[in-house]
Amino acid sequence: MNNKITIGIPRALLYYKYNVLWQSFFKELGIDTLISPETNYEILENGKKNTMSEACLSMKIYVGHVDYLKDKVDYILVPRIVSLEKGMKLCTNFSALYDILNNTFDINILNYNIDVDKGITEELAFIKMGQELGFGKILSLNAYKAAKKEEYKQNKINYLLQEKRLNRNKTKVLLVCHTYNSNDNLVGKLVTDNLKEFGVDVIYADIINPDGDRLLYKNISKALYWTYNQELLNSIEEYKDKVDGIIFLSTFPCGPDSLVNEMCSHKIDKKMITILIDELSTIEGLQTRLESFIDILRKDRFYE
Repeated sequence: MNNKITIGIPRALLYYKYNVLWQSFFKELGIDTLISPETNYEILENGKKNTMSEACLSMKIYVGHVDYLKDKVDYILVPRIVSLEKGMKLCTNFSALYDILNNTFDINILNYNIDVDKGITEELAFIKMGQELGFGKILSLNAYKAAKKEEYKQNKINYLLQEKRLNRNKTKVLLVCHTYNSNDNLVGKLVTDNLKEFGVDVIYADIINPDGDRLLYKNISKALYWTYNQELLNSIEEYKDKVDGIIFLSTFPCGPDSLVNEMCSHKIDKKMITILIDELSTIEGLQTRLESFIDILRKDRFYE
């Protein structure tokens, strides 16, 4: 490989968590990237055509984005993340992505693998990816370190902006869902756009304090080993007394989310609802549920 290639990045799944890291890394190496557009119904339909019906909606959307990019770039970035910490795991979708796409499309995949349980850290994974792109170890390491600084800076900015929203005298709702759902056009934005129309401030559980305590989730579950769900529980512990209610948002049929959401409903003393989005969900039905929930929260505020 060389730096005259273009790498495609699907705007789905881990894009919303790592896009600053990825784009900064490639920019440091002088490599062009192409990001797929916001999710639309054409992308969703193409994703559905190329995945098993049992796949979750988030996976179908991701495959649709890969389908959009497949003839427009030289390589498509597809990370494989098994574990980010010892003894912790991610949803199996994130370790199976490479195999799923390799068996679905005739594409060139740029892959990096993180498996801390086997001694493969994020840093080592990015160095290896840089070397596969034709760059030396030192240059790849420096590009990674520079990208990590940009990632930290953006995460800190996002967190501080959220802290400002918490100080406003408005009805506040904590939206508990993964970054790839909260930011997607056909999933989270359907919810957040409606909440904002109702005059509600949305606090995002997927925006975490980069300097915060990462073990708060143990107040809810000491045995939870899904890293991204741990982060969401951390935010619940941090924000639950600062918001009026909690909305759990998942895509059908996410196993880890269904278990964690049910557990929280029994352990957290707060007004909450669970919204499950699938490919047949209607905007009208969603609006009705959200409006009813916000009305309940506002009545509680009035009688306090």
